[in-house]
Amino acid sequence: MAADRAESRVAKKSTPDTSGGRRKLRVPKSALLVRFLLHPVGKALVGLAIVAFLAFGGAFVFFYIKYAKLIDERLKGGPYTATSRVYAAPTAVAVGDQTTPGDLAATLRHAGYNENRNNAIGYYTLRSDAIEIFPGNDSYFDQEAATVKFSGNKIQKIISLKDNSARTIYELEPQLLTNLFDRTREKQRVVRYEDIPVVLRNAILSAEDKRFFQHSGFDPIGVLRSAWVDVRRGSNKQGASTLSMQLARTMFLNQARTWKRKAAEVLITLQLEQKLTKEQIFELYCNQIDLGYHGSFTIRGFGEATQVYYGKDIKSLTLPEAAAIAGIARGASFYNPYRHPKRVEDRRNAIMALMRGNGFITPADYERAVAEPFKAVNNASDSSDGPYFVDLLTDDLEKRFPNYDFSTHSDKIYTTLDLNLQRAANEAVSVGMKQVDDLVRKQARFRKAPFVQPQAALIALNPHTGEIKALVGGRNYGSSQLNRILAERQPGSIFKPFVFAAALNTAIVGGSTTLTPASIVVDEPTTFLFGNQEYEPSNFEHEFYGPVTLRRALAKSLNIATIKVAEMVGYSTVVALAHQAGISEDVKATPAMAIGSYVATPLEMAGAFTMFANQGVKVTPTLVSLIREANGKVLLDQKPQTKQVLDPRVNYLMVSMMEEVMRTGTAAGVRSRGFTVPAAGKTGTSHDGWFAGFTSDLLCIVWVGFDDNRELNVEGAHSALPIWTEFMKRALTWRQYADARPFSAPDGVTTVMIDPQTGMPATANCPERAAEVFIAGTEPVGACTLHGGKKEMTVSNWDDAAPTPGQATPSVGGTPRRMNPAPYKQPESRSSESRSSESKPGRKR
Repeated sequence: MAADRAESRVAKKSTPDTSGGRRKLRVPKSALLVRFLLHPVGKALVGLAIVAFLAFGGAFVFFYIKYAKLIDERLKGGPYTATSRVYAAPTAVAVGDQTTPGDLAATLRHAGYNENRNNAIGYYTLRSDAIEIFPGNDSYFDQEAATVKFSGNKIQKIISLKDNSARTIYELEPQLLTNLFDRTREKQRVVRYEDIPVVLRNAILSAEDKRFFQHSGFDPIGVLRSAWVDVRRGSNKQGASTLSMQLARTMFLNQARTWKRKAAEVLITLQLEQKLTKEQIFELYCNQIDLGYHGSFTIRGFGEATQVYYGKDIKSLTLPEAAAIAGIARGASFYNPYRHPKRVEDRRNAIMALMRGNGFITPADYERAVAEPFKAVNNASDSSDGPYFVDLLTDDLEKRFPNYDFSTHSDKIYTTLDLNLQRAANEAVSVGMKQVDDLVRKQARFRKAPFVQPQAALIALNPHTGEIKALVGGRNYGSSQLNRILAERQPGSIFKPFVFAAALNTAIVGGSTTLTPASIVVDEPTTFLFGNQEYEPSNFEHEFYGPVTLRRALAKSLNIATIKVAEMVGYSTVVALAHQAGISEDVKATPAMAIGSYVATPLEMAGAFTMFANQGVKVTPTLVSLIREANGKVLLDQKPQTKQVLDPRVNYLMVSMMEEVMRTGTAAGVRSRGFTVPAAGKTGTSHDGWFAGFTSDLLCIVWVGFDDNRELNVEGAHSALPIWTEFMKRALTWRQYADARPFSAPDGVTTVMIDPQTGMPATANCPERAAEVFIAGTEPVGACTLHGGKKEMTVSNWDDAAPTPGQATPSVGGTPRRMNPAPYKQPESRSSESRSSESKPGRKR
């Protein structure tokens, strides 16, 4: 039967058709496929397909495993721990301070506190007339809680909650400066998912990925749509990124829009979706997204952005604020709140419209919110958080810990930077340099030359601890990252105090010559012979004063007199003292050295001047106070590094002479500008302008000049001094610097009324009398011979002293005889004051 049926089928297939032809055989499709696969071409194509599949599968598995390891390594120990954080110095409040509970709460929020009791760094409770502060486990302090009570706008009482005792002062948590990511700067305030307000979550979802909690990490339809658009346009710029894909790109990849990066993004997204919950992915996204710049620092995450743009905690965001900040995520530069507020407002309103359409807000909510004008706050200046300071800190840490990578640890680095003083420094430089610009611009117009903007640097420190409190390395960090605090420049006349200190030190070390502030030196045109070479410097504008005391020589910044003093004590003696104070070893024992013709940095000069402000004790400048590892172990606890350089009695005489500089000398402009507290200092002019000065609590040095070392042609008294004065006046508004005390004389110092013309004890006939300080036993004896007194020898015994190498034979008149056979090599003169008589007259004050 089966055979019959088979024959019947064959017969039917071969039966002639009615048209006279034969019908075509119907071959099954499976047979055709088999026939094709057995064909040589088919075999080749199948082989290629298998190879391609295996290659693609192998590549997929390889990269899948590769990115899995990358993700595991990145998330190991938590996604936010693999970086060190840099903090400013703590600030403090005291009874009597002018502030309010709200202002104090804002300061605490900037330090990371909020009203959440579970906040690791600490929390606060705000009342109308008080604020309770509770440091957390991650606090800098030993968790001493306190209540600060107010009466009006003044702190009335501070109560420690540890023992209910009264306090007069209470230190607040240090504020975050930056996270250390190699050489990049970022600010990031980590927020947890539960801390992100619902209004912000809904704004982000509406703006970026409304189906985030439903999809598996990426949207295939969106990807195909963007690919189709790219193909039609011949580009690769379209995107359909979900929040998960954006997180993959932000944390693990770059921003290049290529197919290779897109493929990696998809693989990482799949991994993230498998390894993390949706809430964890959303939290990571909110902490990793780039939301613009604050000065030179990247704003990382919504927690930090809320502080920068609104000055508040993330939990306090309103609907329009949340929509605006969510809109910035689309493009932080394009939607810059300060440069393009209208763009941000339009984007904000569009997002709120999406929120309304998604059912997150009501139409009434939308109408109220869209009516509010957009306004960002807290736009601090470019250098308010000390980017030049952070640069110097990074270099310092690399030198101290050459084999330790802070960017991969979770250390807390507490610095010495006082944010109040840093702001004062920025403002002072900004105000002062406008005046310098005007002077330089006038010179350029007179010479018919193009205007070139000069630069400035400022460093302020505590002279007793060496802690650097403020540092400005240039006018604008965004424009130039060159840190002029480290630039080697001729210090000019701010070097002269070291000459006079070496002179006064003769009273301690002994020898054939003892010099005092009342000793007389003749200021007159002089050619100095050194190493068979002539050196003929000049005074400012060719003015000469004749016989002057050392006090007057320093006050008026007289070059000739200063070089003669250096000769008397020996150039090598002056250089030795400068080196002990920390000034560059490049300073050589030559006449030009005495007027600051060898280079030094502002940082070196600041360290050297600490000895004058600290009773003769030199303190090394420092940027770090404490480094604490993640486990609480102290990596570094910085103590002051000190060295006694000058006898306190010699130092007091020098401070008194530098006070004279401000009273009657080249720095009298400080007083005329309204700075009246006890202070001492010295102007300097070389190619640049300098001023170095200090009070009992604060030392500051200012430099003004050009990066290419061209002549500034503006004296230090008119360039650096105004900036110094502006800064110090602002510093006085802060309690810890306001109580500048008079400089007190140590034991062993005596005061004598002298005639400044002769340096001898004054008589009733002397037309001018002045109190002068001396180390006991070195004061002059007898009386002024010029105005009726009997001639007597002074302790310095100059007239009988035999000349020694490197010294002059002092006299009231005439040109001293000089003897010093040492070879002399004059440094290349960058100082207008150090030039020969054939060059332009010197200008060093």
